[in-house]
Amino acid sequence: MIRPRTKSPVAPPRRAAQGAAGTGILMMAIAMALLPVGDTLAKLLTQTMPPAEVVLWRFGFQGLILAGLAALLRHRLRGPMFSPVLVLSGLCSVVTMSGLVGAFAVMPIATAIAIFFVEPLILVVLAAPLLGEKVGPRRYAAVGVGFLGALVVIRPGLDGFTPAALLPLVAATGYALNAVILRGVSGARSALTIQTGATLYAGAIALVAFGAMRLLGGPGFVAPSAPAWVWGVLPLAGLVSAGTFLLIAEAFRRSEAGLLAPFQYLEIVGAVILGFLVFNELPDAPTMLGTAIILGSGAYVVHRERVAARSEDDLVSQG
Repeated sequence: MIRPRTKSPVAPPRRAAQGAAGTGILMMAIAMALLPVGDTLAKLLTQTMPPAEVVLWRFGFQGLILAGLAALLRHRLRGPMFSPVLVLSGLCSVVTMSGLVGAFAVMPIATAIAIFFVEPLILVVLAAPLLGEKVGPRRYAAVGVGFLGALVVIRPGLDGFTPAALLPLVAATGYALNAVILRGVSGARSALTIQTGATLYAGAIALVAFGAMRLLGGPGFVAPSAPAWVWGVLPLAGLVSAGTFLLIAEAFRRSEAGLLAPFQYLEIVGAVILGFLVFNELPDAPTMLGTAIILGSGAYVVHRERVAARSEDDLVSQG
């Protein structure tokens, strides 16, 4: 368990808090730089094996790495690692990863991530019924605008449309549901406990799903006969994924969500750069326009959440 910081006789508490927030921002920025790396590795793997197997191996290696860290850092564990709520978290993780990896196999990484960025908007829609949060008309309007941006990228009914464009939407929904779940358990569990337990459950769920697909006539394991480089990329993908999500969890522990939210949009920058450097992919004009609309609406939602948080703080201080 991480002990709470004590007041320093030299640095005032406010400066210490600002230092922790700054560290959280740095961790989030590093995590957003790593996420496109993991996505690029996943796309490379889909060139040699089906997306379902990529998901299975990625969770497998990620689980091994996190389980090893949990064994080494037992003092950082807090709360139960195995419980029904983390089963749900693991299931949402499988839905998210399957949707994204399936999308990476058939479309540019930047396009898939652009559609996936409707996730904060989906979370706003879910906040009222599942978390009991009050959501005003302005945020609902921003959600509507953001979904219009997603439609610009997806282009339903037009020549550029492919059903696979819906996969990032499925992934975003799974991610938003997982965020709702994790909000409820983060107070009683440490980040390492949550990530390890949810990843181990996700690996088990992915294995069962892959086995069911195999029984229904799907492909068997391709990795044993894959090129040698695959066995270097698979554990690397698991390592990058494990490190990324631990950094994100630690960043949210140190800094306010509203402060960190804008830095999540750095992911799209890395996705565009790596997509071009590795796969010679660049988003077309409609994708760039839709991405701008999605990011703009998401930024407005973050702004409204900050305004609401300041209003609540003012009420508390006046009371």
